[in-house]
Amino acid sequence: MHQYVGELVDLTDPALNHLNDLSIEDARARVLEGIPDAVRAISGSFAIIARSGETVRIARSLDRPVRYFLAKKVAGPALVVADRIDAIHDWLKSQGLADQFHPNYTRMVPAHYITTIRIVGCPDPSPSYERFVVPKPGTMPTDVDTIGRAYIGALSNEIGAWLQRIPAEAPIGVSFSGGIDSGSVFLVAAHAMRTLGLNLGRLKAFTLHAGDGPDLAQARAFLDAVDMGLFLEPIGADLSTVDPSEVIRITEDYKSLDVECATMGIALMRGVRERYPDWRYLLDGDGGDENMKDYPIEENPELTIRSVVNNPLLYQEGWGVGTMKHSLTYSGGLSRSYVRTYAPARHFSFESFSPYTRPALVELAGSLPWDELSGMDVDRLYELKGEIVAAGVRAITGVEMPVFTKRRFQHGAMDADALHHALPWSEAEYRRRFLALYP
Repeated sequence: MHQYVGELVDLTDPALNHLNDLSIEDARARVLEGIPDAVRAISGSFAIIARSGETVRIARSLDRPVRYFLAKKVAGPALVVADRIDAIHDWLKSQGLADQFHPNYTRMVPAHYITTIRIVGCPDPSPSYERFVVPKPGTMPTDVDTIGRAYIGALSNEIGAWLQRIPAEAPIGVSFSGGIDSGSVFLVAAHAMRTLGLNLGRLKAFTLHAGDGPDLAQARAFLDAVDMGLFLEPIGADLSTVDPSEVIRITEDYKSLDVECATMGIALMRGVRERYPDWRYLLDGDGGDENMKDYPIEENPELTIRSVVNNPLLYQEGWGVGTMKHSLTYSGGLSRSYVRTYAPARHFSFESFSPYTRPALVELAGSLPWDELSGMDVDRLYELKGEIVAAGVRAITGVEMPVFTKRRFQHGAMDADALHHALPWSEAEYRRRFLALYP
């Protein structure tokens, strides 16, 4: 029988792996071995691809989208791995294989799983998955102060490790609305910088102001309340000329809420880049809503409070690998939608850090006794995030953090009617324009 020779084409950028206490070689060996606890112990941001013979294993952190495509060549199959769909498409074109491509044939590696793929040719076996981030629901106490101290303590640890990795004099910007997530990240970052003896003059709170949105006033009220108003720097943007097709091209996604959110992220990063051509490091609170289950259940007819409370990683991973609703083309939840933060940052040459996406915080939040804490009451569920985070910020930093009602990024930067005018299309139209990128 003809012996097929499988090829692995790794187009990911190894420079984007930021590991806290391992070499990339050691991390790759752990992924290849496929032992979940060993992969869970890899600390930092990573997308790691490892191969032995016909077996390829891939693992990624929540903040690093990874996609793959299995191409057919005369000599055997070629597994192409990249962070972007267009990178895969470009490689296929360079090999004369573009006729095999369709964006729906690409696959997204789900975060928090070791994905195993065998390069053996036709018929291609389905990938297999083994989880390495494992919350233990109900193992945390019901005391809000205890939870807050542990949760924000973990946030402080992650921010502290990040601060010690980046250059000592580099300026740091926080994507800041004055909401619970960005507010806690800003306050904990400032506290960590003081503790480490770092210059607080490096820190700024960047707030997008694109019209009559309420975020700028909220951001100013937040910082004034904690006597840190001098750190605020509004970033103005005119979204009347926004090009949704540009957003779709940058993010390679078409979900309406994520397109809207990414539009604001692009406007903020473009404004910062124009003002500060050499700025590199940004912090944000992405992942905080997902951890604390702080999304309006009533806006999604598929959800009930029971489904939200009983699924510890619903907002991070969707309905989960192996379920009827799981898509290979995209994974679910923030595992998919983190492109709204990752892709704009890469496009504008920023290194962004979302500490709430780290496994320590994801697992801790997933281990709370949400049923007891909420009493299965929707309003009570919505209240918990502010109470937990404020209690934790108080315990770790000594600061009484203002807590404002949740508002999505895109609903705070500009008036709702203006947002609808700037982004008028349906999700079906966004999807059509996405597919049109690949005629």
